[in-house]
Amino acid sequence: MSPEIVVAEEGALAQVLVGRLGVAAREASASGRRLSMALPGGSVALALLPALAQAPLDWARWDFFWSDERAVAPDHPDSNYGLGRRLFLEPIGAEPRRIHRMSAEGPDLAAAAADGESELVEVLGDPPSLDFVLMGMGPDGHVCSLFPGHAALREEKRWVLPILDSPKPPPGRITLTLPALEGAKVVCVAAFGESKAEALGAALKDPASALPVARVARRARSMLFLLDPAAAARVSRG
Repeated sequence: MSPEIVVAEEGALAQVLVGRLGVAAREASASGRRLSMALPGGSVALALLPALAQAPLDWARWDFFWSDERAVAPDHPDSNYGLGRRLFLEPIGAEPRRIHRMSAEGPDLAAAAADGESELVEVLGDPPSLDFVLMGMGPDGHVCSLFPGHAALREEKRWVLPILDSPKPPPGRITLTLPALEGAKVVCVAAFGESKAEALGAALKDPASALPVARVARRARSMLFLLDPAAAARVSRG
């Protein structure tokens, strides 16, 4: 299925996101089930999570995970969990039992990734299927902590992996894998700024692109791109 591409300014994109999450909530409510979402870090969290915190959605029905995490303490400025807690989880009053963070601050990232995978399966089943994954994209086309040419892109069995040699600091991370993203009902990549334009153009124009964002787009059940005009400069929307 071809990805859906929405191009607008950040404020309008935030409202599109709220609308899509509302659709997911209504569909889940009709079947009486809970919902799950993987939260982003970085610029996407800064741009979009405050708007989600103000959205008129019943967040008490959601479980929250993360697309990836850096090997830092949860109160460190670079922690994706810490950013999500400040911008979103605390404002909405999320219940602690519904928050499933990747605990990447310990010395054993492999054990931490295994624990994260076990929790994902315990909450969502085996194979796990997140309702909505929201994530950003780097100028090199990486998503989560899946970087171009990295061995983690070859993983086909695990849902969560440790990364010990990230080309972007810090080197230690934990990430969802391509199979975990493929199993999600909706994967949404948000990208802002001209630094993302070249990678997005290459990923969306070349059906054989090896960029991580392109590989996710080819495998996803439903793929949504939320782009500002600068990021979309080289993307064909015809």
